[in-house]
Amino acid sequence: MQDIKIKEYLTENGIRPVNKRVKIMNYLVSRRNHPTVDMIYLDLVNEIASLSKTTVYNTLNLFVQEGIVHPLHIEGNELRYDADISKHGHFKCKECGEVYDFSFNQELIQDLRLKNFLLEDFQFSITGVCSICHVQKNA
Repeated sequence: MQDIKIKEYLTENGIRPVNKRVKIMNYLVSRRNHPTVDMIYLDLVNEIASLSKTTVYNTLNLFVQEGIVHPLHIEGNELRYDADISKHGHFKCKECGEVYDFSFNQELIQDLRLKNFLLEDFQFSITGVCSICHVQKNA
């Protein structure tokens, strides 16, 4: 997504599109690597000299609060972020650490004995070994 479209997207979602916010959102949209605060900071600090981890953290919190980014609790205390706000699951490889998106039948959620429950949010995540690491390990 180009910076102009990101500025429009942020504005449409009630977020003032200052340069650091635009760059962080652009990072999330273009890389889709489900990054942590540290990953974003380390990748952008050379591009934005005045960037701090606090700024990244606060920006991500704002994005989450406004519903344009989802926080991901996949494993342990590690918190990652995803700009894809559609309903989907995540798979984290225990070997390489990559996080992959996958789709699933959302109607399966209805079968969880939650009749008459109001579901506002859910996260579906799996850990294991990705196909690339599995093939390399068994080669």
